[in-house]
Amino acid sequence: MSITAAEKIGVEPVAIKAWVENRTVFVALHDDRVFSFPDHKFSRLKAASDENLARVRIRAQGSALRWDEIDEDLSVEGIVLGIFEED
Repeated sequence: MSITAAEKIGVEPVAIKAWVENRTVFVALHDDRVFSFPDHKFSRLKAASDENLARVRIRAQGSALRWDEIDEDLSVEGIVLGIFEED
């Protein structure tokens, strides 16, 4: 049985802002927390140009991040739980 972010932290994480600085992705949540991770945690993000990496958008009512040009979607819950493709 897997645990959800809501079960672990007591609230469903909802992104209200996402941005990239120095190839690190930042996600601000509705409850004032900010999470970040380096691009190399996901192969498509690591391979993306600086311009494409910076084009992150919030989707699905704040539950996902999307990069159209590189066809990548990440769940905000996965980011909060520290579930990454590469470590």
